Amino acid sequence: MATGRGALFTSGVNSFRRQVALFAGLIPMLSGIFAVVAADATGPRQGAALLKTDVMGVFAHPDDETGAAALLATYALGKGAAVANVYCTRGEGGGNMVGTQAGPALGILREAELRDCLAKLGVRHCYFLGQADFAYTESLSVTLEKWGHEQTLRSLVRLFRALRPEVIVTMNPAPTAGQHGNHQAAGLLAIEAFDLAADAKTFPEQIADEGLRPWQPRKLYFGGPAGTGATIAVDRPLPDGRTPAQVAGEALSHHRSQAFGNFGNSPWLRRPQNLALVKSVVPFATDETDLMRGLPVADPTPARMPAPGDGVAESGFQLAFVPRPAVERYRRWVKEQRIEHAASEFAADVPVVAGEVNDVFLRTFNPTADGANAVVDFTPPPGWKLNFEQVNVRFSPAVENRMRVLVTPPEGFPADAELTATTTIAGTVLKTTTRLHPVPSLRVRHVAGALTVGTDDAAAAWVALPVHAIPHTRTWQGTVTDAADCSGGFRIAHDGATLFVEVRVHDDVVVGNIAPDDIKGHWRSDSVELCIDPQVGAEHTLGCYKLGIFPFDSTGKVRAARDADANAGPVEVTAPGTKLASWRTADGYAIRVSVPFSELGLKPSKEAARFGLNVLIYDGDKAGAAPGENINKSRLAWAPRSGVQGRPEDWGRADLE
Repeated sequence: MATGRGALFTSGVNSFRRQVALFAGLIPMLSGIFAVVAADATGPRQGAALLKTDVMGVFAHPDDETGAAALLATYALGKGAAVANVYCTRGEGGGNMVGTQAGPALGILREAELRDCLAKLGVRHCYFLGQADFAYTESLSVTLEKWGHEQTLRSLVRLFRALRPEVIVTMNPAPTAGQHGNHQAAGLLAIEAFDLAADAKTFPEQIADEGLRPWQPRKLYFGGPAGTGATIAVDRPLPDGRTPAQVAGEALSHHRSQAFGNFGNSPWLRRPQNLALVKSVVPFATDETDLMRGLPVADPTPARMPAPGDGVAESGFQLAFVPRPAVERYRRWVKEQRIEHAASEFAADVPVVAGEVNDVFLRTFNPTADGANAVVDFTPPPGWKLNFEQVNVRFSPAVENRMRVLVTPPEGFPADAELTATTTIAGTVLKTTTRLHPVPSLRVRHVAGALTVGTDDAAAAWVALPVHAIPHTRTWQGTVTDAADCSGGFRIAHDGATLFVEVRVHDDVVVGNIAPDDIKGHWRSDSVELCIDPQVGAEHTLGCYKLGIFPFDSTGKVRAARDADANAGPVEVTAPGTKLASWRTADGYAIRVSVPFSELGLKPSKEAARFGLNVLIYDGDKAGAAPGENINKSRLAWAPRSGVQGRPEDWGRADLE
């Protein structure tokens, strides 16, 4: 009998031989099994087949699928479609109504909520582009600057090529008031990636190194009015008897950190889903009832079909008002993307200051080699003044010119109004209209001595200042019953180095449900937001000072934090020179605040003593609210407009005396 190392080796060799013999006997059996699996079309999908997608949603944040949730359930659960969603961010810059997680930790929570939601909707795949949800902004340009336009586009094109979606559903990129800049960016990136994914010369490393192939999605939609693409019913029963709208309500309730817990019975979820068809490789139609109309298409990279009016170069004489810069960029972009039809419902506007002279510019263009003269007639809104209502204009040859028009709205708080210009040149009538959005203005009184930021309700120096009213009718979100429900006013002054503001709020139910360690997301409860824009009419808030003030936390103390500017966080850290006071009044509460010019970014001079200003009031009215609960009911502003907290262009104007 062998012993030692030789015995062990011999035993190992014999064992190995027995295993080889056993495996050889299994080969015929395994070959048969593999042959069956390969031939069985119903076997598990793998590789590229596992990723093949019918409908892909492209969104900015978790919960952005809300408007399309019933639509996604219709296709995933009702039609057996493979649905995938892509999110640019994890929503870490949002609020948290159910805990103290913030920043990246909130992103972890929101991703978990999202995956629970998507599982209910039947969404098979979920991917993130890993970009930062950095603040609420209405600016597309600052979003793409923060994210990196090309980097984010590369990641999205990779997903288009890997998942090979038939249909894309995304967000409208138009710079409409109230449309988050991140939402605009998600739509813009999806629309650009639609074409680029089919171009082998775009991000070629994905093809050379990653084993992907060019892929042309077949159709792209975003939300739009009826008659611009598809109208999809979401109230027809699914195989389990529920409707897509019911499933959507149950699914969306998982977004509890965003206060979506009670979405189950929302009636708007049952409404038909209207979508605009933006890009397509099959002929356009405006009466679709199925996103898959005209599909499948065998060619992996078919050519795009034009929509009526798309990609047609402008010819002849042109006459147009110059809009705000974001709108100017948007109009150029839709031409580059050849989707002019998708922007036809978009209404541009220009902010103007009530009661004072404003510059509005009219663009003229003459494509010919010969100059021409024309008379332009202006039709101002009733009660508005112009420097002229008719003027002779020289259309210089092959040149774009801009004409300055001086517009003076009435004083006070006039409504939005339209200004029209009309001319006839070379036998053609040209007409253009712009919407003018008036914002208020005020003068900031200079005081010789510093005002005391205390709770002296009748302090003579404060009482002597004029009150700028915020009536209950100046809502920009929600509904206010009357002045007692919510209204207010503010006083403002300066001493050359510090800004002083007092805000008095009429509120029949004052709530302080925010814990001392949870001073963020002021919109969740009763609060006041002070907004200062040193640039005057900036496109975004990153150069601004935005302070959300809770008059009372759960211990009764006044607390504040900067929000959605470049230095967000507790005021004690981000603006230590700011002083605060608050107290209850007979019909609500009052707040006083002083902020050094240095913290506001104000550097006034004789030539530049103006800044942008807004004061916002948030009202909750839920007595007994749980700690941290989002009780947001309505919002008022001195200069109100949807999304105004992130749009300094639409804030009022203030001049230092």
